[in-house]
This record gives sequence, structure tokens and C-alpha cells, in this order.
Amino acid sequence: MEDLTQEEWVERLANDDNAVVLDVRTDAEVAEGIIENAIHIDIYKGQEFVDEIEALDKSKNYYVYCRSGNRSGKACQIMEQLGFENAYNLEGGMLEWTGDVVEK
Repeated sequence: MEDLTQEEWVERLANDDNAVVLDVRTDAEVAEGIIENAIHIDIYKGQEFVDEIEALDKSKNYYVYCRSGNRSGKACQIMEQLGFENAYNLEGGMLEWTGDVVEK
């Protein structure tokens, strides 16, 4: 797991052909807008969250975010424990996000 600044996260994502963006916020938070093409899996769903994460392709690079960077950091740690080698946490989360968002 690696914590990336907003700039690092955006730059790496733009240059990564193997990237998957993962939003671990709640449904209510996602309703306010989501980063385009992100997969939404709510970390508060407990075992269901783990099950959905385990079903993802471990060969991909995951760019994970939440509202502030705390839950996405935990999500990256969980992913690491499940065998994911490349999980990148967005420091500051959506609170500091200046990029585009789309309605879900």
C-alpha cells in the first residue's frame, strides 16, 4: 500500500493502463458525486465488502479513495492482506479532490 498525494494519484492514474479506481464511501456519499469510471464498494458493509474485494482481479493496480483518506487507507490494508500488491490510497480523499466528478 502506498499513500499518494492528490497530484501523484492523478498523475499515476493517467499513465496506468492497468488501473482500477475504487470508491469505498457510503451510498449517500457517492450520491453527491463519484470519480468517473470508479467501482463503488462500501467499506462499511463488512464481510460483504471483503467478499466483493476478493472477487476483483489481483493483477490490476487499484486507486482507492473515500471522503478523507482514512477509510481508503484501511481498504488498502485489507486489500494487501488479501494478496493485492498494488493499492494506492488518495491522501485527503474527496475533501481535497479538485478533479471532475460525475453523478451516480
